[in-house]
Amino acid sequence: MKKFVIPANARSWVPGANASDFPIQNLPYCCVDEEGSSISVRIGDSIVILSELQEAGLIDENLPVWDGTEFAFEAPESRYELRKTLFDLLSQDGDPALKDNMALRERALVPVSEVTLYVPFFSRQFVDYYSGIHHAGNVGKMFRPDMPPLLPNYRHIPVAYNGRASSVVEDGIAIVRPNGQTKGANDELPAYGPTQELDFELEMGFYTAGGSDMGMPFPISEAEAHILGVVLLNDWSARDVQRWEYQPLGPFLAKSFATTVSPYVVSLDAIDPFRVAGIEQDPAVLPYLNDPEPRCYDIELEVMLKTPAMAEAQVICRSNAKHLYWSFRQQLAHQVSNGTPIEPCDLYGTGTISGPDEGTFGSLLELTWRGSKPISLTSGEERTFLEDGDTLTIRGWCQGDGYRIGFGEASGTILPAPPI
Repeated sequence: MKKFVIPANARSWVPGANASDFPIQNLPYCCVDEEGSSISVRIGDSIVILSELQEAGLIDENLPVWDGTEFAFEAPESRYELRKTLFDLLSQDGDPALKDNMALRERALVPVSEVTLYVPFFSRQFVDYYSGIHHAGNVGKMFRPDMPPLLPNYRHIPVAYNGRASSVVEDGIAIVRPNGQTKGANDELPAYGPTQELDFELEMGFYTAGGSDMGMPFPISEAEAHILGVVLLNDWSARDVQRWEYQPLGPFLAKSFATTVSPYVVSLDAIDPFRVAGIEQDPAVLPYLNDPEPRCYDIELEVMLKTPAMAEAQVICRSNAKHLYWSFRQQLAHQVSNGTPIEPCDLYGTGTISGPDEGTFGSLLELTWRGSKPISLTSGEERTFLEDGDTLTIRGWCQGDGYRIGFGEASGTILPAPPI
């Protein structure tokens, strides 16, 4: 698969782009239409409306920029050519066809403050993996203290479950505290009501591109061609509901009420310079999962919490995507290995990305060690789990030599549960 990695020393003529999280090296996809159909690209503080460039004859007239699903179904070569063309149009020393046409610039470069960003691509399928080995180990220590932290299959197979695509929402959408059934004390009957252990999960996700036929898996060497790009992801969790319902088939209502994604889909081309060796996979994985090093990415991740009593948000976690045990490519290769078909815009979550130390744990379940060690906040408050009115925000970026690749934010404010 051809890649178009923009040089670190490239600069753009777009005001503010070079010092922002969205320099010319980034160029992530986004959507400014509620129906998920108007594909655009961000640079600096501007949104590039691709349909305007297409009407002006500056990008391929056959590229389906008005249909997110059709856009994601395009061959990788089409996205490669689009990225090349955008680089030429937006770079300081490139084609001046956009730079020198002020009327077109007014139509095609819209300030991000003047648009509303939605879920970048509409998904019909959502799969959530469990690929953060430190998170999996911590959960094992909490809930199976007399057993090894990792179950026997963990180092051999990317563990996952099918989530709920209909509850995927964009950055800034409020999250309603879910009701659910929880285990009663001692031998009492279970209770139904608002979750008391609402949690976040620090994850990344990726959208698929193209598709595959049922019964026809593709090798891991082709997986990258089927990845449209990467987002930040928070798969909100109701821990008390989950404890009661997850045996024997895994999460259900505890994880299906809301999943927040960031509005920008960052291509693998943009983060290719940040590939790093992953955690050593021991024992060696089966051949169909063999992803040559460097298989992971150095993506800095940060979680901030703000309560109604706080003037500013407080960082409660710092982690990194390099802590994933299973790579994006391994996750997708495993999904298709049994012949299941993928579709354009399927969404995959990595699972919680915790680091090895306490300040790097990617959930309140771990940060407070199941509620036994509350987090102290600058307001004088404490938190074990999220309360109504709290705002949780995930940020992410790759730091380059003189530039930074940002992913934006994935945030949500907790609203009270609806009446029962």
